[in-house]
Amino acid sequence: MEVLNCPLLSVNVRVWRFWSFVLVHNWRRYISIIPVTALNVFMFADLYRAWGNIEEVIINAYFAVLYFNAVLRTLILVYNRDKYESFLAGAASVYEEIRAINDDVITKLVSTYTKRARFLSISNLALGAFISGCFVVYPLFTGQRGLPYGMFIPGVNNFDSPQYEIFYITQLVLTFPGCCMYIPYTSFFASSTLFGLVQIKTLQHQLKTFRSSEMLNESTVVLNRKLQKLIEDHKRIIRYVQDLNDLVTYICLIEFLSFGLMLCALLFLLNIISVMAQIVIVGAYIFMILTQIFAFYWHSNEVREESMAIAQASYSGPWLNVDDTIKKKLLMMTIRAQRPLEITVGNVYPMTLEMFQSLLNASYSYFTLLRRVYN
Repeated sequence: MEVLNCPLLSVNVRVWRFWSFVLVHNWRRYISIIPVTALNVFMFADLYRAWGNIEEVIINAYFAVLYFNAVLRTLILVYNRDKYESFLAGAASVYEEIRAINDDVITKLVSTYTKRARFLSISNLALGAFISGCFVVYPLFTGQRGLPYGMFIPGVNNFDSPQYEIFYITQLVLTFPGCCMYIPYTSFFASSTLFGLVQIKTLQHQLKTFRSSEMLNESTVVLNRKLQKLIEDHKRIIRYVQDLNDLVTYICLIEFLSFGLMLCALLFLLNIISVMAQIVIVGAYIFMILTQIFAFYWHSNEVREESMAIAQASYSGPWLNVDDTIKKKLLMMTIRAQRPLEITVGNVYPMTLEMFQSLLNASYSYFTLLRRVYN
């Protein structure tokens, strides 16, 4: 399978393949999705039980929303498995095509972004596993019986033995597949956008140098052939970003709404608690939300900005002494490149750093309003 040998994409795809979300179909898919979904249902039931205790509701709501997003991501991934597999296979094929180009600049570019994508994927998994482990062991140091995630089963007392031990071990075990359901999707988004940047920067470099300095007397036919290939590459990049947007846009919308509200609630909780251990834990929750959202918006913004830089690269190329037909094609390419390639939130708003700042501003505004009402 070519995609498993693509170093830029393979880390996340191998995790998905292990759980049989893509590429294979076996029992692992069901022992991860079904128990984690059941746990999430009990987590939302616990929110109803704890209503009125604002601190408990906010903490439990954070985990309920986190696991809901993990389940939703996985269900969408499995439901649209063919689309994801087609997208990944196409990306892996283009990656090999670009890596085979005999150009030192492009070779260095591919190497740099591949290392960056692999570092992000591996570090996200490691950080997610570490923070999840902290969440799981934290109740052991509180001096009283508590579960990592609040859950409510009618007619069952969670804190009586032996059900307490059973529930604790169950949540401990389910944390691992839950992490694998959530983290790789974020890393997939980051890796895919990074590969989009590889394609865009490769095209920029080729546009600047499509007329070789060693062969200034290249015929119009040869130059036309080279330029036609670059135009096809530009069209392929446009399709690539559109396909990626179709895969992730509604996930981005859900996270935009849910994590914006949770960020507001956690800021409010940070304002009313006084125990240092709780402050540290809530700070970790806020850090996780910000890093996850920022990863989406930063890479989307990079794709948008670099896609518009294609126009500058086209203008900077050696077009002065070429045939008018080539100039016209370059002009059309320049005009098209001035329309940015965007990954959007629910096909409504582009994911830019300005949008990320607006999300933070809105969360802080609602936080100050909530604090004023509470006081």
